[in-house]
Amino acid sequence: MADIDCDIVGGDWDADIDWDVLAEQAVRAALSGAGADFGRGMVEVSVRLTDDAEMQRLNNDYRGKDKPTNVLSFPMHDADVLAGWAEAGETDLLLGDLALGHETVVREAAEKGITVEAHVTHLLVHGTLHLLGHDHQNDVSAQAMEALETRILAGLGIDDPYVERHGTMVDESR
Repeated sequence: MADIDCDIVGGDWDADIDWDVLAEQAVRAALSGAGADFGRGMVEVSVRLTDDAEMQRLNNDYRGKDKPTNVLSFPMHDADVLAGWAEAGETDLLLGDLALGHETVVREAAEKGITVEAHVTHLLVHGTLHLLGHDHQNDVSAQAMEALETRILAGLGIDDPYVERHGTMVDESR
């Protein structure tokens, strides 16, 4: 079971979009697509939709990069610890937090010629995979993570966000 809590705390997020439902679908798809099985325990993920000013502060405070970014992931556990949780069975697990910056997300979606909803879905899948321990620190891990993201997004009806790289789009979050 999964509990996804989505809060809008900043930015001009479109009120006509049900961000709670979108976050729930994206995070659940990422958990399922990555094969995350935590038994009967409750897995919790917090999604924070905010503005670029807060994202810049968070990015500077936690990554030493004094600029806004599209998504930040704050995992609560290392990947090796997560493997043990699955074996434990019924233990509840706070997986981590995700934050998305409105202005950057909207600008990137426009540059890519896709909907904000599709881009947010991609970023939530990407961020959730980080919470599960996936990374893109080198070419091998980046290719594996991108392939997993692409497969999960296809299941949600979203085109390959890396289509230009797989044939080479630049992932700005790297």
